[in-house]
Amino acid sequence: MTRKGWLLFAAISLFWGIPYLFIKVAVGQLDPVVVVVGRTGIAAAVLLPVAAYRGALRPLNRHWPAVASLALIQIAGPFLLISYGEQHISSSLTSLLIASEPLLIALLALHLDRAERVGGARFAGLLLGIGGVVMLLGLDVGGDRLALVGAGMVLLATAGYAASALMLRRRPYTVLPSLGVVAGECTVATVVLGPMALTRMPNHLPDAAVLASLAVLGLVCTAVAYLAFFALVAEVGASRGSVFTYVNPAVAVTLGAVVLGEPVGYTTVAGFLLIILGCLLSTGITIPPVLAARPRAPSLRGGALDAVAGKSQACDNSPGFARDAT
Repeated sequence: MTRKGWLLFAAISLFWGIPYLFIKVAVGQLDPVVVVVGRTGIAAAVLLPVAAYRGALRPLNRHWPAVASLALIQIAGPFLLISYGEQHISSSLTSLLIASEPLLIALLALHLDRAERVGGARFAGLLLGIGGVVMLLGLDVGGDRLALVGAGMVLLATAGYAASALMLRRRPYTVLPSLGVVAGECTVATVVLGPMALTRMPNHLPDAAVLASLAVLGLVCTAVAYLAFFALVAEVGASRGSVFTYVNPAVAVTLGAVVLGEPVGYTTVAGFLLIILGCLLSTGITIPPVLAARPRAPSLRGGALDAVAGKSQACDNSPGFARDAT
């Protein structure tokens, strides 16, 4: 892989590994709706001019209903659920639960694609991955009802990422510019949730750390992250470009432990490994070799959307944004 590819890979692994830390900090003083609108609003302010300059908005003219639907399922809903969920669970657990997205994609595909059949190793992978999620919920969360509610919200957000990943594989999304779609989604999410956010604004100016977290979420984790992601896909291809998903949870867990003092036990590590192994087996995908000749750059209309379809999409996934967007 080229030096540029490695730099972009490292950047994306960081950009999409740190959101959970900053969400945790932001929801400490701001309502989750305010956090989401701040994030999407900042991202839209950056991405819209870039998309307009590159002519990526014009193709969306006849497809705004489809973009709006995707925005609700892939950004507005999941971002809200994750922000509310992180009021009750750690940023580390949040990132690990979202790593199960490819498992949900495989399960949803069974009902949405009759050609999909899961048997043998793929079925075993589903069971392993689900076992990893159960381990995290049963041993890390335990009997804490609020924590279970928070974890449930995060899993529901992950389901949104999974559903959007499947949506992105179909028209009109497969023929629309990725940059234009993401810019449009952030704009729709901001407009839809904006009025609600205005009623939940804080009575006083939040701490500098909270404001900085909001700025990082919108500018770095969303706007700059997607621009870098498109560049990575163009440089190394969609398959290699999605490998960063395996690094994201490790980044999130490390930051949660070092910065926030969140505990990381053997069950956390075991649950994460089961989820990753389950993703690999259930989707029939292995990590592609990175030390290979540079592939022909794919069109951002197809390859990028496939990868965006789940930032985990790695095992896919997501994300969908990703995966996550997170």
